[in-house]
This record gives sequence, structure tokens and C-alpha cells, in this order.
Amino acid sequence: MLNVHKIWLFSCLCVVVVVVLYFQTEIARLEDKFYKLEYKLAQTQSEPRQFFPKTVEKDDDDLVIIYNRVPKTGSTSFVGVAYDLCKKNHFKVLHINITANMHVMSLSNQYKFAQNVTKWHEMKPALYHGHLAFLNFERLGVSSNPIFINLIRKPLDRLVSYYYFLRNGDNFRPHLVRKKHGDKMTFDECVEKEQADCDPNNMWLQVPFFCGHSAQCWKPGSHWALQQAKRNLVNHYFLVGVTEEMLDFITVLETALPRFFKGATDHYLNSNKSHLRQTSSKLEPSQVTIERIQQSNVWKIENELYEFALEHFKFVKKRLLSKESNGVAQIYFYEKIRPK
Repeated sequence: MLNVHKIWLFSCLCVVVVVVLYFQTEIARLEDKFYKLEYKLAQTQSEPRQFFPKTVEKDDDDLVIIYNRVPKTGSTSFVGVAYDLCKKNHFKVLHINITANMHVMSLSNQYKFAQNVTKWHEMKPALYHGHLAFLNFERLGVSSNPIFINLIRKPLDRLVSYYYFLRNGDNFRPHLVRKKHGDKMTFDECVEKEQADCDPNNMWLQVPFFCGHSAQCWKPGSHWALQQAKRNLVNHYFLVGVTEEMLDFITVLETALPRFFKGATDHYLNSNKSHLRQTSSKLEPSQVTIERIQQSNVWKIENELYEFALEHFKFVKKRLLSKESNGVAQIYFYEKIRPK
């Protein structure tokens, strides 16, 4: 009788094991089928699902952006948007103020600045902005590099704007007296008389801002500086926009970096930030003046960088904002992952 009872228990145990194994096999089969169906669904939907690891919040919260803004490129308008969004989107905005408005830091300050930016965790995530030439953080031995962004403007437009800004100020601080206040000489007259304020060499600013802290960067007309500026723009900048397409620049940033710029496009369109700083009483140069300026080597090199940046920005914008021929935005996902 005891043996019969043991056999019965053993038989029941075997049945249970078989049932458990069967259900485990079925669950695995159904899961595999589910994943295959989910993948096929992602391919057919108008807005496909993306398959990639979940975003780790700490990564975004550790992010640092440096906007080494070139003077008179619309940077005040852009920074105004950032200041308005920083509280809502939970990031810090810090202005980099360098003694005597110098654009190049001493070697010791370069190192200290790199350490501050990357290790000042109480200020992260953060957007730093200031009139500072590009700084290669890899050369300074930091473990994590910040993201660089910038805007660039047609070189002659920037020079003319700055010329009248020194004389007439702007609508941002209209009561501030500038150092050339009272000088009524037009830009055309200045060029005709070959005065220092309209010297084409004064356009040599955007190339060195992208080139960096090398002595060669600051030699007007340096072709080496131009090539270095191009390399830095492509290899070290997350995004470089153009002043003439500020709205698209902001839209691309909002799409690519929503952690900082969520809501930026709508804010730019529906606030007074789109033209926050306009030079007062600016006269457009004559065709004779334009042709004369364009004969200079500095204008040719600065304009080459501008055209290079514009072409690159249009390429980036098209890849990010446009949709494929089937009307679906580009996605990426992972497949054929082994071992399972």
C-alpha cells in the first residue's frame, strides 16, 4: 500500500513538472512571437516605434553646453530664449565674463575653466555663453567634453552692424552711450576715406572664434586658421546655425536636445525674443562699397567659412527635420541581438 502511494505521488510530480515545462515553453514561444509582431508593426506604422535603451536621466542632467557666441550674430536673442526656458526646463544658464572682453583665455584659465565646467555638478545641467574663442577640452585632459553650439553671420553684414552699433547703440540698452556716439560718418564714407573702423581686417572674428586659441588663428587672412575653423566646426560642434535662419536653428536644437530646448520654437515665435537686440539707425552699404570690401582677402576667407557653415547647417537640418519619401521620419532600432 505504501509503495502504491509513493508511485502515485511520483506520478503527480512528473505531471506537474511536465505541465510547468510546457507552459514555460509556450510562454517563451509567445514572447518571441510578440516581439516579431511588434517589430513588424513598427515597420508599418506611420510613426514607428524606436527600439533602444531607456534614457538615463543622470546622463541628461550631467549635460553641459557651451555657446561661444560671436558678437553681432543675433546671440542676444538666442540667449534670451534660453534664459526664459531655463527655469521651466530645469537647467542653469551662466554668462562667461572675461576681463576686458578678451576672447582668448590665458593657459592657466583655460585649464581652470575646463575643470569648472566639467566638475561643477551643482550647476549641471548648464548652458554657458560668452564671447570666447573655441576651446579644445580634450587638450586640457578633461574626462567629459561639453557640447558646443554657435551662430555665424554674413561677414559684411556683421561688420556693418557692429560699425553702427558703436555709434548708435541698439534697442536692448537704448540709453547706454557707446564709444563712437556722435560720429555721423556713414559706413560708405568710412570705406571711401579708408578709415580704421571699416577696415576689412575688422571682419576677422568668426574664423578665429571657430579656430580657437592658437596664435595662427588670430592672424587676419590666415588660410591655416580657416582650415582649422572648418575642422573644428565639423568635428567639435554639435550644431552651428546662421543668423539669417535663427528660427530653424532653434527648431533643430529643440528637436535634437529637448532636455534644454523643449518649447523654444513656440517661445521664439510668440515672444519678443525674435528681435531682442537690433542696431539703431543702420544704413545698408552701397554696391560700390560692397564690391570694394569683397576684394579683400579677409572677406573672402571669412565668407568661405560662412558658406561652409551654411551648407553644413542645411545638410543637418534636412536630415533631422525632413521625412523620408514615404512620409515617415527617420528612426533607428536594434535587431539580431545575440546571445539571447
